[in-house]
Amino acid sequence: MRIIPAENPARRTYLLDSLRALPSGCVEVMGMTFVVLIAVRVFEASQWVKAGLVAAPSLGLLLSLFGVQYVRRSGWSVNVATALLWFVAAASILAAAIAGRNLAVFTGAMVVALVSILIGTPLMAQIYRKHYPDANRGRLFATTGVVRKFSALLVAALFGWMLRNDLDNFRWLLGAYAAGCFLMALCVLGMDRVHLQKTKVVRLFAAFDHAKRDKPFRKLLVSWMILGFGNLLCFSLFVEYISNPAYGKDLDEFEIAFITGSVPEIMFLIFVVGWGVVFDRVNFFAVRIAINILFAIGILFYFLGDGVWALYIGIAFHGIARAGGNIAWSLWVTKFAASDHVAEYMSVHTFLCGVRGVVAPFIAFPAAKWLGPQAVGATGAGLIIFASILLWPSMRLSLGRRQAVPVEPDPRV
Repeated sequence: MRIIPAENPARRTYLLDSLRALPSGCVEVMGMTFVVLIAVRVFEASQWVKAGLVAAPSLGLLLSLFGVQYVRRSGWSVNVATALLWFVAAASILAAAIAGRNLAVFTGAMVVALVSILIGTPLMAQIYRKHYPDANRGRLFATTGVVRKFSALLVAALFGWMLRNDLDNFRWLLGAYAAGCFLMALCVLGMDRVHLQKTKVVRLFAAFDHAKRDKPFRKLLVSWMILGFGNLLCFSLFVEYISNPAYGKDLDEFEIAFITGSVPEIMFLIFVVGWGVVFDRVNFFAVRIAINILFAIGILFYFLGDGVWALYIGIAFHGIARAGGNIAWSLWVTKFAASDHVAEYMSVHTFLCGVRGVVAPFIAFPAAKWLGPQAVGATGAGLIIFASILLWPSMRLSLGRRQAVPVEPDPRV
């Protein structure tokens, strides 16, 4: 007897994605906090190694453009391709855990894992577009996000405590991350299969044709490039800024993990469902500008404030913005792209995210060393504000215009 009715793919996807959110939260906090923290405290890695680890997820986003084209050409389902990538990530992280205090193996394995996890991002967007109704896609995505962030919150606190007690516990952490990737793969395999339209000839950069033809899409890509670069400059340094003694912050592993891992996850948990409703109902350009402003405020507090209280306020604002940004980043192409082209639109977006994400850490770490983290934070906030100004005319033109979408039944009921 089936627990989840096969005739309702939306409900099936929602339930399995909610289940996937538990290990996904664990894996997410790995890339956001613990990879760099382990590199700093366990291996005392150089700035170039740390920059490489921070850039690895962005390299995965960059390569996602080609991943989508390969899946389209091969005829594989989106589900199988995504699961294979997550199985590769699980095996790589497990290899790093087994190797122990071997910096070369740790660095190589984590780069492979982080790249593999992120390559599948546009493919998941295609699943959401295919299975979730237009009218409440943001809310459904947000509610699974609550589960994911609750998991991340618990993991950040627990793993921070484990590292504070004994740095050698990092091997258990990596084992948990490997198990998380494996479980995520099983969940996506359980969803109803989604296929891209197969073509005999595929050009690697064919997806960029959409940016040439679609002016609003192109304008958003330009603004997002500037916003993302500014945000990533600062994001690259969040852990480094308070864990490296050179910058004068005397914090232990638990407090570092709590500030950079738990606090933003608490804010995400509180605000993500509200952002989901806003995404479904409010003009997208207005939503994007509001998120940008919150990002800028958080960065200014975090890097330019005086005292630990400023770190907490800054990272809290950043967490609120991250809640809205996660929904906007993951689903915005569903508002612009035709059904079969969502993955391609998303792959252009993630490719450009990857480009700036690969470059930003290699600028951020040397710049922090030569100019100071405060200068990097001010620059990042300035770029985010400039990106918002670019969107202002589009918001004024489109404000109040909402595309009519059919009201479809909520798959949760």
